[in-house]
Amino acid sequence: MRIFQPVIRILATDRTFNVFTFIVLTLTLLLVFYPLYFLVIASVSNPDAVYSGSVWLLPQGLTFEGFNRIFADDSILIGYRNSAIYTIVGTFVSVSLTLTAGYALSRKDLVGRNLIILFFVVTMFIDGGLIPRYLLIRDLGWFNTIWAMVIPNAVGVWNLIITRTFFQITIPDELREAASIDGASNIAFFLRVVLPLSGPIIAVMVLIHAVGNWNSFFDALIFITREDMYPLQLVLRNILTQSDVTANAAMLTGVTSYADQQRVTELIKYGMIIVASAPMIILYPFLQRYFVKGMMIGAIKG
Repeated sequence: MRIFQPVIRILATDRTFNVFTFIVLTLTLLLVFYPLYFLVIASVSNPDAVYSGSVWLLPQGLTFEGFNRIFADDSILIGYRNSAIYTIVGTFVSVSLTLTAGYALSRKDLVGRNLIILFFVVTMFIDGGLIPRYLLIRDLGWFNTIWAMVIPNAVGVWNLIITRTFFQITIPDELREAASIDGASNIAFFLRVVLPLSGPIIAVMVLIHAVGNWNSFFDALIFITREDMYPLQLVLRNILTQSDVTANAAMLTGVTSYADQQRVTELIKYGMIIVASAPMIILYPFLQRYFVKGMMIGAIKG
C-alpha cells in the first residue's frame, strides 16, 4: 500500500491544481466576457432600465430602435464601407509584404541578411514621430487617400520576425534544393511550395492586420479630412466622445423632447460599439484554430 501512496498523492495534487486552474480561468472568462455581453443586452434594452441597474443578465424592455436608427444613417453605412475597404486592402498589402520579406530574410543565401534585420529592429526602438510622418504624407500627396491609411503601418517588425522564424523552422533547405533540381525558380517555389505550407502563419497575419486596420482611427484623424472617407472607427469616436448623435438629425428623426433624445442617444452609443466590433468577432472563430499554432511555431527561436 505504501508503494501507491506517492502516486495517489500526486493524483490528488494534480486534481487540486486542475480545479484551481478551472476556477481562475472561469473567473477570467467572466471578467472578459461580461462587459461584451452587457453591451449587447444594453443595446436592445430600455435606457431607463439600464440607468436604474435593472439590466445585468437579461435585456429589459426589448427594443431595436438603436440599431434601426444606426443603419438608417448614411454616415454609418459610409464609414462601414470605408473601413471594409481599408481593412481588405490594408490586410492584403501588409500580409503580402510581411510574407515576402519574412521568407527572404529566412534564406541563408540572402546577402546582407543580418544588416537588413538590424535595420528593421532599430525601427522598433527609434521612431521619427508624428511630425515627420505628417510631412512625409503631405509631400507624397496622400492626404484624403487610402494610401495614408494603408502604407505607413504596412509592415510590423515584430510580425516580420515571427514570420521569418516560422519559415526557418517550417521550410527546410532540402525542400528548396529539391525544387530547384526540378527547375523551380525562387518565385515559383515561394508561390507553389512555401505558401501552401504556411496556412497557420498566414491566418495569424491576416487576423492581426485585419484587426489592426479595422480598429485604426488615429491615422484617419490626422490624414483624412473628408467626411465621406471617414472609417467607421472615426465615426464611432465622434459619436462617443463628441456627442455627435445629438447633432445628427438623421439619427434623431422624429425625436422631439430632450429626454427622448438622451434615451435614443444611449441606445445608439451601445449599438455602435456592437456594430463596430461584430466583424472582427465573427472573423476570429474561423482563424482561431490556426492562430495558436502559427504563433507558437513563429515564436520559437530557430
